[in-house]
Amino acid sequence: MEYLIEYGLFLAKTATLVFAIIAVLTAIMASAERNKRNAHKGIVHITHLNDEFDDLRDNVQRTVLDKHSWKQLHKQERKKAKEEDKALRKKSKDGGEPEARKKRVYVLNFDGDIAASEVESLRLEISAVLSMAEEQDEVLLRLESPGGMVHAYGLASSQLLRIKQRNIPLIICVDKVAASGGYMMACLADKLIAAPFAILGSIGVLVQMPNFHRLLKKNEVDYETISAGEFKTTLTTFGEITKKGRDKVKEDVEEMHDLFKHWVKEHRPVVAIDQIATGETWVGIQAMERNMIDAISTSDECIMQACETADVYEVNYEFRKSLSDKLGSVVQSAVDKSVMSLWKRISESRYFS
Repeated sequence: MEYLIEYGLFLAKTATLVFAIIAVLTAIMASAERNKRNAHKGIVHITHLNDEFDDLRDNVQRTVLDKHSWKQLHKQERKKAKEEDKALRKKSKDGGEPEARKKRVYVLNFDGDIAASEVESLRLEISAVLSMAEEQDEVLLRLESPGGMVHAYGLASSQLLRIKQRNIPLIICVDKVAASGGYMMACLADKLIAAPFAILGSIGVLVQMPNFHRLLKKNEVDYETISAGEFKTTLTTFGEITKKGRDKVKEDVEEMHDLFKHWVKEHRPVVAIDQIATGETWVGIQAMERNMIDAISTSDECIMQACETADVYEVNYEFRKSLSDKLGSVVQSAVDKSVMSLWKRISESRYFS
């Protein structure tokens, strides 16, 4: 009898464990399915940068000033704010003309890779901004990109055109690099600003790929391609490259380069396009001499200046990540930290005997 009781308890524990595992797996699968259905959904984060700079200033004042001076300064600031609020209420009570609102500056960020993968976030951020922005406002884009695929950066540039078509001034700031497809976007700016040593230019088109045809032939490996259309296959990784195919690709590259030059000249007519469309790059100081930019500055300076006269909002659209994406990000971050730590130790070891 005791044996049967113990056996029954064992079965109960086993069944409980199995049901618990099934419940966890079901929850994970349901969560994955929900994430799959909502993969396109995300959330817009809005940050009032004026408040952030005010907090930074307050922290510095609290540390640098003595207690008495800090209290006096805050007393004066509160008094000034109260007087401005009182004057505004009095004007509204007397039936005077409502005071015009302050200009708003919307700050966007684009950190481009070869596929311009941030264009999805950019288009949604622009849609959010255009739902509120008026012609008296501005959009400031912090742009970083070494360029990439033509069609991807063509789409990113088209998103910026939506701002210009609404007659809203577009300012673009480049702190590090805006080359090739990056400059395709940058030249759309009503005012283009770059840091002194930011890299700009590379107005050119490039097609390159490895070809293993001779290696396959040497090892007696056949590679067959069946296509319809004279130029359906030109340059391929494994097929034999013919002069006719190479000439066709060269023709296509030249045509795309002409379109790129026309795009830059259309949107930035002050440049001498034939002098800068050589595929070369220049730093900000040199680009200024060639009329490729309008001013030398950093994005931080531009934003802080804007905060003096306008309400400045940073807009960022963040896609929701699935559980697998989050786990992948954690693993990737751990690998990156390990590699950087190893590289740091190797670099520092050079200075020890």
